[in-house]
Amino acid sequence: MSMDGLEQEVTERVKPLLTYPLGEPPVAGEAREIAPGVHWVRMPLPFALQWINLWLIEDGDGWTIVDTGVALEQSREYWRKIFDETLKGKPVTRVICTHMHPDHMGLAGWICRKFNATLWMSRLEYITGRMLVADTGREAPEEGVRFYRAAGWDEDALDSYKIRFGGFGKAVSKIPDAYRRMSDGDVIEIGGRPWRVITGNGHCPEHACLWQEEQKLFISGDQVLPRISSNVSVFPTEPDGDPLADWIASCQKLLNVMPNDVLVLPSHNEPFIGLHERLTNLIEGHEKALARVLQRLQQEPKRAVDLFIALFARKIGPELLGMATGEAIAHTNCLIGRGLARAVKDEQGVIRYEAV
Repeated sequence: MSMDGLEQEVTERVKPLLTYPLGEPPVAGEAREIAPGVHWVRMPLPFALQWINLWLIEDGDGWTIVDTGVALEQSREYWRKIFDETLKGKPVTRVICTHMHPDHMGLAGWICRKFNATLWMSRLEYITGRMLVADTGREAPEEGVRFYRAAGWDEDALDSYKIRFGGFGKAVSKIPDAYRRMSDGDVIEIGGRPWRVITGNGHCPEHACLWQEEQKLFISGDQVLPRISSNVSVFPTEPDGDPLADWIASCQKLLNVMPNDVLVLPSHNEPFIGLHERLTNLIEGHEKALARVLQRLQQEPKRAVDLFIALFARKIGPELLGMATGEAIAHTNCLIGRGLARAVKDEQGVIRYEAV
């Protein structure tokens, strides 16, 4: 399942300061030019979040693709149509993945092998993706079972976790065994224009965004979305992590670095103008969520699963339980990091959070 599957469940109220100048999105299997040499591609997803935006940039004697969609035969068919109708006989020479989630990296290996293209990613995203794919076929680790039991999961939910564990690799074609590293501040020439790499954290380890200053374009991936808030979760591999602090700091970094008049090209929803307004809204939204969680902890100690009502607009079903739990713990860990809460584990291994 996509790491972005909960995003539509944490929609923020966005002030009417954002504008959407490009109108209706392209249909699947078509590429629409939105700036000289830059094309918008849209692919369906088999998740609660139904669509992803991908970007195709004319690059001299070839093409650069930014993000690829999930490894499904339907997506491959759409790409084949685009290759036939849009590439003008020129090959794909580079595949850039903003991060390692399957809707972004899923077909990267397939496209790279098809054209003998180079995969470009940040180091932590590449390594994490390889690590998660390596879990395919493994039994669920005891650390994971303990983590979700501590969060308040019952035995049925734990059994479901054991059955589903290792599914990441099923949505990802074989990842290339070599890649080109992208780091914060790097400048990549694509189509004769410089694109600056700006990294962020919280939704994933080292998300790479791309900024083309002359054309006023900002490929934001999942780091900034106009209508939904990216899932920010704690996972069993780093149970004491504080990704929400990283996320808020990354939003503030973009506020400091980026101008407001860029056309933001997000991975989900439509391209928009109003970057600073959206970043401010995202920061304020999480601060309000932290305040709601803290208020409930001040009433009485709570398990992670008891905090869903403070974070999400509707009841969380089994299909979203893992991401909802991860997001709830992200909020409690952030409060712990700020010295406002603590975690207390009982004899059964269940953790309850209480205000300090």
